[in-house]
Amino acid sequence: MLLGSLTIPGEPAYLHEAREFVARTLGDGYDCCETAVLLTSELVTNSVQHSNSRLPGGTVTITVLAVLSGIRVEVIDDGAMTFPSVRTDEPEEPDLAEDGRGLRLIEALSALWDYFSDTAGTVTWFELAEPLPE
Repeated sequence: MLLGSLTIPGEPAYLHEAREFVARTLGDGYDCCETAVLLTSELVTNSVQHSNSRLPGGTVTITVLAVLSGIRVEVIDDGAMTFPSVRTDEPEEPDLAEDGRGLRLIEALSALWDYFSDTAGTVTWFELAEPLPE
């Protein structure tokens, strides 16, 4: 079931709108709200930095869905020449690395995550387990 959707320009200045949208959509009714906001921020940042959404006129769409196991957040961008993948190489000083942690964080904190891509763009998504409301 669709809980909400938001399309923003593919610019870093709009990242806060994506976070606020997820926080407002999930609100106090979902224990996983803070985690969803964090992971959405990581995916939108990746889209803005690495996809064609960063080009003039590019957009990123965030969709929040209720699924049987909890919630699913999809981040849809304008695609790229590369695909989302978890970095396996370690920088010489991991504590100083400024990138490469987003998908690791998503892999660690989500129940599931993946992506699919076609000529229209790339959808990267994650699911968080959430008990059904009583």
